[in-house]
This record gives sequence, structure tokens and C-alpha cells, in this order.
Amino acid sequence: MTSGIDVPRGRRLGLPAEGPGSLAPLGPRVGAYAVDVLLSALVAGLLTAPDLPRNWSLVVFFGSYTFFTATFGQTPGMRLCGLALTRVDGGPRVGLWRVGFPRAVLRTFALLLVVPALIWDADRRGLHDRITGTAVVRA
Repeated sequence: MTSGIDVPRGRRLGLPAEGPGSLAPLGPRVGAYAVDVLLSALVAGLLTAPDLPRNWSLVVFFGSYTFFTATFGQTPGMRLCGLALTRVDGGPRVGLWRVGFPRAVLRTFALLLVVPALIWDADRRGLHDRITGTAVVRA
């Protein structure tokens, strides 16, 4: 039996060690998240102008992040950074609804709590990905 240290990241999930479909590194994931947060804040600001958006930016983030991950498997930030969201729980990885709406809602809600995204496993997947059986991969 081998220890978890000997196994390349993503191999336990059935993903390649490198290239398209491999687990995304931390830098592009953080960049994609920052782009999505900024876009949500801008949209919320346009909707609430001249007042500040306050918590409306969270509502916009939740709606847009859920819609894009459920429908396209990637948010605008993920697309810009060359990333995608895929299932790693044995379910289908292809097609328009590869992640699915219920899974996208749960993942986005957990992401809004922030703490689950900061708790990682050996593959450096956040708790929000483990709960939903998903992983952010290179597109």
C-alpha cells in the first residue's frame, strides 16, 4: 500500500496529473474567484446606484455563480483563467448539465461561507468541492 504522498494530485479522483482536466493550481482559482466577486460587485452596484450595493453583491454572486456553474460548468472568472468545474463523484462529466443545479446551489452556498474553501484535502480541494463531489480543473 502506498501513502498519500506518493500519489500525484488528482490521481485518486481519476484525473490526469497534468494538462487539461488536471486539478487547477491555487493561483488561477483565486484569480477566477476575484474576477467573479468583482463582476458581482459591479452588477450589484449598477442595480443599486446611486446607493452602495451592500449585501446585494452577495445575492448577485450567489445567483450568477450558481447559474454559470450549473449551466456551463464554469463562471466568467473561471473561463478567463482557463478553468472549469467538473464532477469527480463518478457521475457524468460531459454535457450541458455536468455539475447540475442542486450541486451548484450547495457548492455556491458553501463557498459564500468562505471557511469551507479554506479547509483542504490532500489534493488541495476545498471542503465545498468535497461536499459536492466536484473539482476545479484546467480547461
